[in-house]
Amino acid sequence: MTDVVVSGLMKQYNTKPALRSLDLSIKSGEFITLLGPSGCGKTTTLRCLAGLERPTAGTVSLGGRVVVDTERGVFVPPDKRHVGMVFQSYALWPHMSVAENVAYPLKIAGVRGQERQDRIRDLLEAVGLEKYEKRQVTALSGGQQQRVALARALAARPGIIFYDEPLSNLDTKLRYQMGQQVRALHNRFETTSVYVTHDQEEAITLSDRIIVMNHGVIEQQGTPEEIYDRPRSAYVADFMGFQNITTGEVVGGSGARAEVKLSGSDIVLGAYADTVPAIGSPVSLAFRSEHIRLADQRPSAVGHFTGTVSRSTFVGSAYNLLLDAEGTTIRARIGRSELDAQNLPTPAPGDALSFEVNAHRALLVEPFDTAAGSGH
Repeated sequence: MTDVVVSGLMKQYNTKPALRSLDLSIKSGEFITLLGPSGCGKTTTLRCLAGLERPTAGTVSLGGRVVVDTERGVFVPPDKRHVGMVFQSYALWPHMSVAENVAYPLKIAGVRGQERQDRIRDLLEAVGLEKYEKRQVTALSGGQQQRVALARALAARPGIIFYDEPLSNLDTKLRYQMGQQVRALHNRFETTSVYVTHDQEEAITLSDRIIVMNHGVIEQQGTPEEIYDRPRSAYVADFMGFQNITTGEVVGGSGARAEVKLSGSDIVLGAYADTVPAIGSPVSLAFRSEHIRLADQRPSAVGHFTGTVSRSTFVGSAYNLLLDAEGTTIRARIGRSELDAQNLPTPAPGDALSFEVNAHRALLVEPFDTAAGSGH
């Protein structure tokens, strides 16, 4: 297994910075995901760690071995770093069979004879392709080709494997199945895994730790539960699917609970805060559509508001509602079972209903930063 230590990593394309003095530590055997939208720096980080890009500044150590030190002129090429790589496009050799693709890294590593055959067999069994070893890779489905790529990446028993959006070319069902296989292989072979994706669900289901990136810096990192439930900034909340991000002013609160009057209205909502700002402080507030439920008519109570339905969209087990609450647009998801329990009909445009926001789930977050990322 291999730990990773990154210090002051910078990458600049012409005059445009892609990475801004990045510091990062990954424990040996950890599965971490670099998450964020296009242009956030996640793929550039991965390519610098794997040796596919030469950093502008900084150091990188893999398993205690310095592979990049720009000040001393150290740059170990990718084939000398003892790492595996799984690409979005599979990057298989089309003229080779399944077994030959898996065997190639073993050939380069000098593994011969029966040991090579045993490893090929074990890896193909691990990815469920033991009956396909003589098949040309071009005759395989996308999911099968990605399994070959996984087996090939593991063949030389690298201490670390880098995954560059490996499932993005697969359909939804196959993405889930392959994701589970990626994690199972990580556990079985006890590798360190660094995974890049823009898909929040992939990151949540696969990772020990998620690193959310923004304009070449780390915006937030933590366990999947921490990133999903407690985003610290509006940027992370928005990317993680908080449908409601609004502004207001602190009007009260104590402990870890703030009371916030929404801008332009008399609605006061409760929200979680590490530290409650002083009364009168402007703040940003985030909550998910599912953090709202139907409530008794108590519009003046903290957390309660009356919303007029602007749009009602059926999504199977629930309705997505677009609400006008005293001029503030709020998005709610109300389950059909909740409507049935209160003997209410399907919400329709023009209906005025009472709602309550869960104060334990709503959060105070740092506002959107339109500059180069806040770097938290």
